[in-house]
Amino acid sequence: MSIPNIAAQANPTEDEIVARAQALIPMLRAKADAVEKARMVPDDTIAAFQEAGFFRILQPRRWGGYEMQPNVLNRVLMELARGCPSSAWNVMVLGVHPFEVGLLDSRCGDELWGQDNTRLVSSSYAPFGTVKAVAGGYVLNGDWLTSSGCDHAAGGAFLGGRVEENGETVFRSFWVQRSDFTIVDDWHVVGLAGTGSKKLVVREVFVPDYRSHVIGAYGEATHGHVENLYKMPFFYVFYAAVSSVIIGMAKGMADMYIEHMVPRQNINQAVGSAVKDPFIKGRLGEAAAKILGAEARVLHNTSEAWRYASRGELVPLDVRVRHFSTNQFTGGECFDAAHMIFKKTATRGVWLSSPMQRQMRDILVGANHITQNQDNIGELLGGVMLGVPLPPVNPFGYKPAPASVQAA
Repeated sequence: MSIPNIAAQANPTEDEIVARAQALIPMLRAKADAVEKARMVPDDTIAAFQEAGFFRILQPRRWGGYEMQPNVLNRVLMELARGCPSSAWNVMVLGVHPFEVGLLDSRCGDELWGQDNTRLVSSSYAPFGTVKAVAGGYVLNGDWLTSSGCDHAAGGAFLGGRVEENGETVFRSFWVQRSDFTIVDDWHVVGLAGTGSKKLVVREVFVPDYRSHVIGAYGEATHGHVENLYKMPFFYVFYAAVSSVIIGMAKGMADMYIEHMVPRQNINQAVGSAVKDPFIKGRLGEAAAKILGAEARVLHNTSEAWRYASRGELVPLDVRVRHFSTNQFTGGECFDAAHMIFKKTATRGVWLSSPMQRQMRDILVGANHITQNQDNIGELLGGVMLGVPLPPVNPFGYKPAPASVQAA
């Protein structure tokens, strides 16, 4: 469908745009089952998100974006996922890529948004395909899986790949035009089925060097020249956004649990109303505490990092390590909270007509995302706290000095 250019609209405040997300929750809940069955978010829902300005939150001002701080997007995602996790996941993926464009050569933004600043970009960062460095750029070839929202991404996709440069392997992100890949519908999954995370097939596509960047790099050379918002590490912004969607899913599970339990009568007549059952109340209270703890941590971490970036400073390494690592525990904690109350729904919760079983499956898949890898990251964070140096390959945009230099 045709979406009008919205550059002329006034910038909303943070509370205004979050209120827009809250107002969409009933509509999203009503459509959630249909979204799962269609295995993609419908065009009219994406249009509603466009109208609300969600994809402009992290978009640079020079191309008509709001250029707001990342917690605005995080708070929006926490609301939208209460209504439909798959729809919120599309906002997360398609809404975080304008941030990445802000890190690239300005020619990319001009090419992407010069004629239509509403064009969206999907992604597939895992290095499924191959990359070869050539004169003036790179040649990509292969199949990249799980590109969420790709059907709505007229602006193409960011693809991840490893390439040999100066004797070492570098992990890069490449912006590929929509005309350079085909979409294969292979997204048949147990949860988050409505995200439309299909396969992108790329065959011998040339990408100019200015449409690429080292995705994990962070320092004066890569971020010193950009506007304040884009001094935030990209991986940090992306991972926190994923955590925010999962928090919203868990909050939605709590909403449904309350609606489910308030009218329910306990099988034990002596107890009567289910809300008098101490275990039904206790599990909800414990789950709410876990969800609130995860929410507070993600918002706090992002706010603390933003205090540096908003002053035009890079976020210090120790702060990046702490934030990036602790946010990855969100998926496990929210899954535990949701499962805790799902079990108290007993048989009623397992019917396909119950929205709780769909919400539970969505949280299961969301918590499996690579950004929620609490096992490996816990060991890395604990090692840093115990004084163990970071390894040469790490997710913090930090490259330790050679041993000879450290010794000196």
